[in-house]
Amino acid sequence: MAKRVHSRDVQKATKKLLEERGVTVEDMAKIVYKMQLPFNHGLTLEDCIFSVERVLRKREVQHAILVGVELDRLAEKKMLSEPLQSIVENDEGLFGIDETLGLGAVLTYGSIAVTTYGFLDKNKIGIIKNLDTKSGKGVHTFLDDLVASVCACAASRIAHQMRDIEEVEEDMALKEIDKDYEENIG
Repeated sequence: MAKRVHSRDVQKATKKLLEERGVTVEDMAKIVYKMQLPFNHGLTLEDCIFSVERVLRKREVQHAILVGVELDRLAEKKMLSEPLQSIVENDEGLFGIDETLGLGAVLTYGSIAVTTYGFLDKNKIGIIKNLDTKSGKGVHTFLDDLVASVCACAASRIAHQMRDIEEVEEDMALKEIDKDYEENIG
């Protein structure tokens, strides 16, 4: 019988792996905050931390992180076969599989997440920029794109929630107007 891995174990392994690679939930939340603050003036860093935590519960995201970071680690140990070793180790511009893995994880959060991911992949802000810099220690060919993916998902999640809240408030205001109309005119 095949061993079944409990989701709680996958989640723990994912968070541990990120921390070992120097990425914290707060690092990602700071990017989410920067991305969403112009659209949500009441946003707090705690809201963003919560959103990142929720994204990290998604299996698609966990699996992408586990696979991508494992490939980065194997490249650091020079354990990939050529030419893949050189391609991953040097984060070749035309490789694209690292972005594809990040994009696959982001698809579960809709078009806002996809466009935000594209923005983060191009502009490399916060911890993403630190990971992408080739002068630093370690190989992060996949990790920078996966962190961008988590941030894009968390930002999209907040954007969708804000829209839901706005619609509930609009519905409540319309009910109040209807009630006043019935009481005063109806």
